[in-house]
Amino acid sequence: MGKFIQEFKEFALKGNVMDMAVGVIIGGAFGKIVTSLVSDIIMPPIGYMLGGANFSDLKCTLKEAIPAQVDEAGNEIAAAVDAVTWNYGAFIQNCIDFLIVAFVIFLMVKFITKLSKKKAEEEAAAPAEPSAEEKLLTEIRDLMKEKK
Repeated sequence: MGKFIQEFKEFALKGNVMDMAVGVIIGGAFGKIVTSLVSDIIMPPIGYMLGGANFSDLKCTLKEAIPAQVDEAGNEIAAAVDAVTWNYGAFIQNCIDFLIVAFVIFLMVKFITKLSKKKAEEEAAAPAEPSAEEKLLTEIRDLMKEKK
């Protein structure tokens, strides 16, 4: 059992796993921000332009709700049945959420790629410092030239 716990500890504390965990947490928080942006900022003006429609309220009722039935004494004879609805407005809103998240992630990846390329170009432009072996071999070569 101790070996299992040790292996799990090594796995959980690797850099990639920790980076992924941070990414998931930040991604969840970012998702909430985007959902709020779409539902509270973007969709109201679109709904207003479409005649005051609230996308999250758009639905098609497939089966009407049935209210609870009670007898004269007030006892419930049949329980209420909720309406069966097809909530296509929520689907539209989730699609818009996805498109915005995908667009922002695309911009972030593009920005990071641009920074990485710029850093690689700077590293390629700067000549690499010769290693200690190369320096030593250069000194030996120069000494041998002097002796001739």
